[in-house]
Amino acid sequence: MKLDLAKSDKLYYTAPTDPVLRAFDTYGYATVTGEGAPLGSEYTDAVGTLYRSVYGAKKLAKAADRDFVVPKLEGQWWVDSDDPPLSVPREQWRWRMMIRLPDFVTGEMITGATFERFHEGAAIQALHIGPYATEPETLARMEAFMAEKGLTMNGRHHEIYLSDPRRSATRTKTILRHPVRAQSRQPILPEVDGIPHISSKYVR
Repeated sequence: MKLDLAKSDKLYYTAPTDPVLRAFDTYGYATVTGEGAPLGSEYTDAVGTLYRSVYGAKKLAKAADRDFVVPKLEGQWWVDSDDPPLSVPREQWRWRMMIRLPDFVTGEMITGATFERFHEGAAIQALHIGPYATEPETLARMEAFMAEKGLTMNGRHHEIYLSDPRRSATRTKTILRHPVRAQSRQPILPEVDGIPHISSKYVR
């Protein structure tokens, strides 16, 4: 039977529309990095390379009787500026596109892309339904939730693309995730949504 991470790790691949605080472990990813507007030529070529790399790893895993469903595309986005990110021209946006890998996929199985491991720990996330252009509405609610909980960003803006916008842009589903830490050394709950917080007693 194929391993489907979307089914075996639903807390990672699902989110309510209202912001929630969750905690995440360390995972391996195939990644590609670049700069430029989403769907620009550099971006499109890089994502194509990423998928070819993951499907290559899938072929090797299947030959070893460890097949898996290729997970959803994800992306981390940032800018090399202190200006508000959405005020920066899209051509200057930086990105790391990535696909999470099962634990049995190793770096030696990845060609063309980079194998990396990331630990986000505590994070706020929410499901955005609609075109990417309306994401600021969901992000504003996430920022208000962070302020209410005394949290601040502790990493890069992270998106998980659950659906294909080419099919229905108005119903596109995207998980928006912000790694967070406490603004002060206040202890956090030992469990977040039923998941033990794995990094430390404090959000750092």
